[in-house]
Amino acid sequence: MGRKTMKGWRPFAVLLLLLVVWEISVKATGIPEWLLPAPTKIGSAAMAGWVDFYPHLVSTVKLALIGFLIGSSIGLVTAIVLHLLPAIRDSIFPLLILSQNIPIIVLAPLLVIWFGFGLLPKLIVITLVCFFPLTVAALDGFRQTAPELKHYMNMAGATKNQLFWKLELPYSLPSVFSGLKISATYSVMGAVISEWLGAKQGIGVYMTLASSSFRTDRVFVAIFAIMLLSLIFFVIIILTERRLVRWTNERGEKQ
Repeated sequence: MGRKTMKGWRPFAVLLLLLVVWEISVKATGIPEWLLPAPTKIGSAAMAGWVDFYPHLVSTVKLALIGFLIGSSIGLVTAIVLHLLPAIRDSIFPLLILSQNIPIIVLAPLLVIWFGFGLLPKLIVITLVCFFPLTVAALDGFRQTAPELKHYMNMAGATKNQLFWKLELPYSLPSVFSGLKISATYSVMGAVISEWLGAKQGIGVYMTLASSSFRTDRVFVAIFAIMLLSLIFFVIIILTERRLVRWTNERGEKQ
């Protein structure tokens, strides 16, 4: 337990060291605040502007959560369909890979033209960045099911549906949660990008306004908020995985 606690504090120690080096370097070199503010200046800007920043933060969190739920659901359903129907997988999966080569920031203006400035294009952006990692991770998890267990269930007369729902899907849960971790962090990024499409509130809007007025300290406040939200989403998925997939931890401890 002590070793785990020590390892958990190491990233925070490194982060604190970086902030101290950043603070000393800025003050020692005399870099202008509009170019690179010190961490203390960024902290002061965050506290002073919290009342104005809070509505933007809440808006981004809501958008990211809705988009994550939709994108993850579509990603998992897509993985199940592609796994159960190999002919469709062979036809569609290469196209899904190609679709990921299109930068979202390039696709965003088209979504505005097609669907306007409402909620729909924003959710489409988040869905596009969330569904693919989960789809790939789930497909890998389905394929990595232990062959001896599949052989045993086939010998017992299990149908294809029984084989999937009682063996392949539970066995793939660690991989599914790995995809969820990636999708959760991407959802925040997707939400910020989608807010550049013409939203009235959100961290993306706050960042744009701060950048246009050369408030670099507020830009860093937005950046740190995005990083913190991504980390919180990531930790929530980890805690959920530990509660729902305990058998993998028990198996790892036995090994």
